[in-house]
Amino acid sequence: MNICVIGTGYVGLVTGAVFADLGNDVICVDNDKEKIELLNKGIMPIYEPGLKEIVQNNVEDRRLTFTTDINKGVRISEIIFICVGTPAKNNGETDISYIEEAAKGIGKALNEYKIIVNKSTVPIGTGDFVREIIEKNKEKDINFDVVSNPEFLREGSAIQDTLAPERIVIGAPTKEVAMKLLELYATLGRPMLITDIYSAEMIKYASNTFLAMKISFINKIANICESTGANISDVTKGIGYDSRIGSSFLNAGLGFGGSCFPKDIKSFLHTAKKFGHDFNLLNSVIEIDNNRATHFMNIIREKIGGFKGKTIGILGLSFKPDTDDMRDAKSIEIIKMMLSEGAKIKAYDPVAIENAKKIIPNIEYAKNSYSAAYKADAIAIITEWREFKLLNMEKIKKEMKRPVIFDGRNIYDPEKMRKTGFEYYSIGRR
Repeated sequence: MNICVIGTGYVGLVTGAVFADLGNDVICVDNDKEKIELLNKGIMPIYEPGLKEIVQNNVEDRRLTFTTDINKGVRISEIIFICVGTPAKNNGETDISYIEEAAKGIGKALNEYKIIVNKSTVPIGTGDFVREIIEKNKEKDINFDVVSNPEFLREGSAIQDTLAPERIVIGAPTKEVAMKLLELYATLGRPMLITDIYSAEMIKYASNTFLAMKISFINKIANICESTGANISDVTKGIGYDSRIGSSFLNAGLGFGGSCFPKDIKSFLHTAKKFGHDFNLLNSVIEIDNNRATHFMNIIREKIGGFKGKTIGILGLSFKPDTDDMRDAKSIEIIKMMLSEGAKIKAYDPVAIENAKKIIPNIEYAKNSYSAAYKADAIAIITEWREFKLLNMEKIKKEMKRPVIFDGRNIYDPEKMRKTGFEYYSIGRR
């Protein structure tokens, strides 16, 4: 099929690359000229394992192209995916101005029947909004259909999640339209659910808010474990074995971040209030998550006697491993709090340093974990990168002024760390 993907962020670029890899002709459109120039040179604007290779292979095979010309992209395509950003406004409402801009461009370029697919995370009713905008801007009396096809990819495993999704949700106005999308996805051989558009839009928000709820729940349990002497690792295993609960998203730590959970919860809350529903459960999820950095800081402050004049080595800056995404990363909040209390920071991350420098320019960035540990009064683990689990801890200990580690992601075994000679503090464990 001929496919147009509008937007070349995490969702758009991965979607376009995978569809091209499946044998389709894909044109990716973005109004960011600099980003398109980089992509045409083979330079990725984001870090995602496996993405560079799959993009390069399909560009070389001429199945994948990049342009700023939305007219061209729309006119030569049968199906158009809208994959633009939907950030949160200050009041929690979703900003759909990028969706509106894309819809206007589609309307003006419409030359024959097309299927327009919302893949961005959008409030319930956005499908109607997109149809309305296209109708207002189309220059010819041409029919089209709008579909909701929410993405469920995770940064760090986006390629695999797109190639082997747990489910494919298609919210379509008719079965005939849905069948066209089914045809596109058929080669993946994954479970597919056909719904109305409103339900598809709701599924995305319901999924993300439920997962965020699990994270906040286990973090609150971890706080109680710290007070009672229970071990959160054992508690997590014990409840995770229950098939009704499952073990995923039950890792106690510093909470969630990134481009999805924080904004999606706020957006869903805004939608609920708009329709007259209180959703106090989600308010509690946000409150618990907002307190994670402060809770971690309190532990460190108590154990090292304050931050003034202390050097803290920070391991991990991105909001999660295998990505360079700094959006709502806990490292930002924690580092800024430490700086405000007089600490000196030496930070290291395998891939996110350049993005971090744009947000936190006034700290020292180390070339590796051992440099971050050099003469440090303490180390704080913020992101659970695999390489941190494989460090030579004897070498780390020798580099430090005081061998104390605060593990915000519970990546080390407490007994082993203490046997190695560290003062070791983690989340929900003694």
